[in-house]
Amino acid sequence: MSENASPLQYSDVEQAARRIEGAAHRTPVLSSRTADGIAGANLFFKCENFQRMGAFKFRGAYNAIAKFTDAQRQAGVLTFSSGNHAQAIALSAKLAGIRAAIIMPNDAPALKVQATKGYGGEVIFYDRYTENREEIGQRLARERGMTLIPPYDHPDVIAGQGTAAKELFDEAGELDVLLVPLGGGGLLAGCALAASQLSPNCKIIGVEPEAGNDGQQSLRSGAIVDIGVPQTIADGAQTSHLGRHNFAVIQRLVDDIVTVSDAQLVETMKFLAERMKMIVEPTGCLAAAAALQGVYPAGGEPLAGKKVGILISGGNVDLGRFASLVAG
Repeated sequence: MSENASPLQYSDVEQAARRIEGAAHRTPVLSSRTADGIAGANLFFKCENFQRMGAFKFRGAYNAIAKFTDAQRQAGVLTFSSGNHAQAIALSAKLAGIRAAIIMPNDAPALKVQATKGYGGEVIFYDRYTENREEIGQRLARERGMTLIPPYDHPDVIAGQGTAAKELFDEAGELDVLLVPLGGGGLLAGCALAASQLSPNCKIIGVEPEAGNDGQQSLRSGAIVDIGVPQTIADGAQTSHLGRHNFAVIQRLVDDIVTVSDAQLVETMKFLAERMKMIVEPTGCLAAAAALQGVYPAGGEPLAGKKVGILISGGNVDLGRFASLVAG
């Protein structure tokens, strides 16, 4: 176990599930005979593209804000995000009746910026290639007295994200494999916590973009690896390193991390739209791409004949952008 081992346990996920009940949607678990035929496995898609604000991020954001003290509520919440966590914080803050400020890259998808503003969030832009969003966030939190809730490296956020896997196991039962999109690691860490209790024999596999395999490098080296901002269509996974809290859980509970290419993400977007009638953003397709494109850990076993859970993490993609990608 890492010297930075996280104290997070499955009980934190259970408590988060009770906290978000009635606020977060219990999203559907879908199946597809065609997808099963391609993968040669029984696939269960947990569709967080149907979550409030269109992504799993609402779970962690709402859980974190729900734990605020009166003083924190009065000062408001601050975060940094490329889009989905931004919307999640803005919406959760609106529901809680508190102020929210969100630091977003100036090249963030227009749809996500508009939605964040629409939920009442104050958007502060920065250049993701020349400025450090964490430094900006820490400075503004000090200046404004607001509570900083980062998009993935926070215990309450991780616990909230794990409720997605909890619901999947509650509905589908124990699984042989669980495939989870990986950016900063909040969803993967939370899902691993849920699996450790509800499906202890399940293999947990993170899936990240080929261009941004910092998680894969980190797991194999035993230390957090920091890379440059990856160039990938999966904007929600354009993170340069895992979080400390996340990595401690990932080291302890995740079996492996694999990567998929942008081309494989586009093929998966097409499949999900044509055969399952779902619009899914590129990042949301990471886990599904691994299953449908036959990607599995080196030296590992194919998915054939197995019961496999797949996290579809979000569906927030501009329709023009979606059309250009799937038509290309």
